[in-house]
Amino acid sequence: MAFTRSEKIQLALKLVLPVVAGAFLMAAIYASVYWSAGGADDVAAARQTRLFQLVISKLRMELAHEQESVTVWDDAIDAVTAQTRDQEWLDMNLGRWMHTYFGHDGAFVLSPAGRPVYAFWRAERRGPEAFDEVADAAMPMIRNLKLRLAAGDESGITQQVLSIGESDFVVIDARPAVISVKPIVSDTGNRTQAPDEIYLHVAVRYLDRRYLTTLGEEYAFDDLQFHNGIIGDQSRATAPLTTRSGQVAGYFSWSPFSPGADLIRETTPILAATTALILALTVSMGASIWNRSRRLKTSQAQLNHLAFHDGLTGLANRRTFHRRLAERLNGASKPRELAVLYMDLDRFKQVNDMLGHPVGDALIIAVAKRLNEAAGLAETVARIGGDEFTAIIAHTNRQDVEKQCQRLIDAIQEPFEVKGHPIRIGLSIGVSMLGSARGTQHKSADEMMREADIALYHAKGAGRNCYAIFGAHMDELIKMRRELERDLRAALEAKDQLEIHYQPVYSALGRQITGVEALLRWRHPLKGLIPPDMFIGLAEEIGIIEKVGSLVLKEACTAALPWEGLGLSVNASALEMRNPNYARNVLAILDELKFKPERLEIEITETALVDEDGQCEKNIRALRAAGVRFALDDFGTGFSSFGRLQRLEVDRIKIDRSFVNGFGTPGGNEEIVQAIIGLAHAKGLKTTAEGIETIEQQEALCRLGCDDLQGFLLSRPVPSQVIAKILQQRGSTIET
Repeated sequence: MAFTRSEKIQLALKLVLPVVAGAFLMAAIYASVYWSAGGADDVAAARQTRLFQLVISKLRMELAHEQESVTVWDDAIDAVTAQTRDQEWLDMNLGRWMHTYFGHDGAFVLSPAGRPVYAFWRAERRGPEAFDEVADAAMPMIRNLKLRLAAGDESGITQQVLSIGESDFVVIDARPAVISVKPIVSDTGNRTQAPDEIYLHVAVRYLDRRYLTTLGEEYAFDDLQFHNGIIGDQSRATAPLTTRSGQVAGYFSWSPFSPGADLIRETTPILAATTALILALTVSMGASIWNRSRRLKTSQAQLNHLAFHDGLTGLANRRTFHRRLAERLNGASKPRELAVLYMDLDRFKQVNDMLGHPVGDALIIAVAKRLNEAAGLAETVARIGGDEFTAIIAHTNRQDVEKQCQRLIDAIQEPFEVKGHPIRIGLSIGVSMLGSARGTQHKSADEMMREADIALYHAKGAGRNCYAIFGAHMDELIKMRRELERDLRAALEAKDQLEIHYQPVYSALGRQITGVEALLRWRHPLKGLIPPDMFIGLAEEIGIIEKVGSLVLKEACTAALPWEGLGLSVNASALEMRNPNYARNVLAILDELKFKPERLEIEITETALVDEDGQCEKNIRALRAAGVRFALDDFGTGFSSFGRLQRLEVDRIKIDRSFVNGFGTPGGNEEIVQAIIGLAHAKGLKTTAEGIETIEQQEALCRLGCDDLQGFLLSRPVPSQVIAKILQQRGSTIET
């Protein structure tokens, strides 16, 4: 049956109109969602841009404010105007410390005539010519500052801004940077300076990829970059880097936070799928937009939180700590007595190296929780980076501060259980006090942090796991350490101060000498005999340990060359073992002296074996292939020693003296030592016990099956001439 024309029209209307209406409604809904999403993107982009402009605007002020911690200082005036300038003092206070604490990339001191008298550049002290790299960018600011000083201009000086200065954004070698120029002036008014007698301090901080990455992580700017020219990618958010003269030095760009675009990508398939769920879909879209807006607000709150808190522990970060300390020192309710604690974990690097960074991060979180719980008088506890923490304490007397420090140390001394690993670490604390304890009520936040940092250095030097309160004598001790560094370098060049003594090693069964261990001694011409634990670590810190190690190896092999059949042991540090050229250098010395590789045994610790690129293991394999033997020193004192022994390529285990000392006492270590010896023999390894001081210890080790013995009972370390006499007396009794 055919449809009439009227019926066809009605049928078409019934079928088409709902479809058209549905399509129109869907289009309207989609347009509404698209418009709302675009608005959400615009709001998010605008908030990010305002936040970035606020952060960038503070960079110049922050750099200048950080400078004032050392430029408004009578001691600085005395140091730069001295007839013979102490370059070590300038480096410690006006250059290297600014780089270490604030992250400045450059620091220069200019004479009134404009000539550089000190330069810190590219992470080290440099010659005056280093200033040439920044001179063109800095000279306009230097000229303006000199004109202002000559005119007596003091505009801009407040309670927070202590001196006039000039700062601006610049581009150095196509890299964006901030330069700030400040005069070195008196903090007490006791130093009188004419305008043409004032020295200037120039600070430089690059806004390089490292800094931008940190900035991006702190404020959630994804893929933050700097461009010298206009950015062609229109999808990126941009902000100009504008100098004080209004010139655009370049542009910053980042991938903008786009919640709306994400929303469109998620909802388009749903909107296109069906018209039957228009109402439900409309409600869903409304709820989705509401949730997106709420998440946008949450994200903004998270951004604000991340700007002022440490992302790992949730504690206040360096920026927040410094701000709160400055507020407490400068606010209306100034404390009569205040202390700053600078805390650093002891042996944390060993945990990271041996158990991995995930365990290290988990340990940092656990430490932060304990510090908070034990904080007591602390107003603010902060993590300022790595394994470093700080705290502000309002106290009534010095005893309160000392008790608080001891509570914190005791809390961290308790063992941690992290991811199935029992871990023991320590805590060292440096303290700077304000008030009756130091007899002064006037200190800046930077000054207190600097004093606490110096005190922390002394706490670590005193044996770690303790606290030290800053005193005026500590600056002198820092100077003494610098002198010790200089003397050690001179001793290495002179070679007549570094002596090698040899401690014999005897077989457990026959009591016959089987080898000697070379031990370094430093006989200072003024200070006398300096023990190795005072200068070996120093040699590692100042980068001369490899020269020291080569000196010891060459002299020991030369001395032991005529001692036929006698083994020679030398110690190697972790830094030496991780040098790609270590094996080549050792074999070159042996070849030069015609010393048999089979007679040499190199003693290493577990720490030396932990390097990410496996360079230590490569050196061990190369030397063992040539015949050199290896011994694992201080066995049992590190992490997971028994498990690690299964993988180590060594020939001998040296049992640490801490196990031997417990022999013959309740709860002694005989069973532990027996287990070590049994495991070593099962692996085909020899054993040597260190620190034998009694007949009872010697007899017990013989019963347990130890191969060789070493200690004061048998012989102290002696000069090479004594070893030669021992060999003459025993002659043919030497075991080979």
